[in-house]
Amino acid sequence: MARRKITNSQAVCITLLWGVLCYILLANSEKITFDVIFALVASAIIVFVPIYKNRRHQDE
Repeated sequence: MARRKITNSQAVCITLLWGVLCYILLANSEKITFDVIFALVASAIIVFVPIYKNRRHQDE
C-alpha cells in the first residue's frame, strides 16, 4: 500500500503543534524531571522520525 507524501505545509504544521504541546508541558510542570524530559524525547521521536523518512523518500 503506497503512503501519501507529507507536504511542506503539513510538516510545518505538525512541527508547530508539537512545539506548542511541548511548551504547554514545560509551562505546566512544577519541576523538570526525568519523566518530563523522557516525554519530550519520546514525542520528538514519534513526531520527527516519520517526517524525516517521508522527506528522505520524497527526495529520491
